[in-house]
Amino acid sequence: MQMKTASVAAVSASVGLSIHKGKTKVLKFKAENNNPITLDGETLENVESFTYLGSIIDEQGGSDADVKARIGKAKTAFLQLKNICNSEQLSTNIKVRIFNTNVKAVLLYGAETWRTTTTTIKKVQVFINTQHPLAGYHQQ
Repeated sequence: MQMKTASVAAVSASVGLSIHKGKTKVLKFKAENNNPITLDGETLENVESFTYLGSIIDEQGGSDADVKARIGKAKTAFLQLKNICNSEQLSTNIKVRIFNTNVKAVLLYGAETWRTTTTTIKKVQVFINTQHPLAGYHQQ
């Protein structure tokens, strides 16, 4: 990993780019070598997880932390729309469309990168079924 880091730094420098050592983190995924990674004599910080483009990436390579965070964000989005969902002036169809565009979109952001285990699918489905304007509604 040290050699690859040095290689990336060299190629980057050859085209006028530099790697910011303070912002660069190291996440080792199933690595047996625990030697620190250095760049220009500075040791890069090892981390257990980080957020990249809104998705949490961790040492285990799983999606559990990301799914948990997305469910939390979707709950927040749902609570902000609670008055709309409880409104008797809006049709159920409108409430479902608002839920799908504002809550489901937050929940499923980055889902294409998740490891889709039965546990992950169940957690997402339970959230949708308990928060959806039509209790027990199953979207296929």
